[in-house]
Amino acid sequence: MQYMTGENYSSRYYDSVVVTMKGNIYELQRILTTFTTIDLSNNRFGGVIPAIIGDLKSLKGLNLSHNRITGVIPKNFGGLDNLEWLDLSSNMLMGEIPKTLTNLHFLSVLNLSQNQLVGMIPTGKQFDTFQNDSYEGNQGLCGLPLSKSCHNDEKLPTESATFQHDEEFRFGWKPVAIGYACGVVFGILLGYIVFFYRKPEWSISFVECILNQRVRKKSNRSNANTRRYNQRR
Repeated sequence: MQYMTGENYSSRYYDSVVVTMKGNIYELQRILTTFTTIDLSNNRFGGVIPAIIGDLKSLKGLNLSHNRITGVIPKNFGGLDNLEWLDLSSNMLMGEIPKTLTNLHFLSVLNLSQNQLVGMIPTGKQFDTFQNDSYEGNQGLCGLPLSKSCHNDEKLPTESATFQHDEEFRFGWKPVAIGYACGVVFGILLGYIVFFYRKPEWSISFVECILNQRVRKKSNRSNANTRRYNQRR
């Protein structure tokens, strides 16, 4: 590409540029006019990503990493049909990953790490080939390939077990509470009789009578069981 010609300029000047493509650094010389890549990484650019970039239909690579870019990822990036790699890492992007990006059939490298993205990671097509490192550093993201689930299914067993434990605890204390209440009432009644009527012998006989009745009931049950057993034989 000849930039300067004339009497004072008889040689050709070839431009060169260093770009990061698909995670690798390349120095390109004698750049072809068909080379369609944007690399603005490692600067201090702020603000939002211009939506007009989504109109660059011939774009094959876009690297805006390590800047101070805010806002969301434009949805019209899903129309970049020829895009092969996209690096928006180490910015301050927010919101969800647009599902329209699943329409990028040639996208082989994606890096959205170290942002503030949230929501479920899109699935299908090229997105099924990306690994954890494409999304790490985004605490609000969930779904495959991350181990963080987007649902509360993992919490349900714990909550169910806690509920069951509480139910068993309450059920176990019911007979204890009933027995305690009956014992208190019986004790108060017995104390009342002893205190006012001064007849401890009668109260003792009353208690012994109750105990004897229980013993007789158990004995009768045992005898009945023995008779049934003998009849079966």
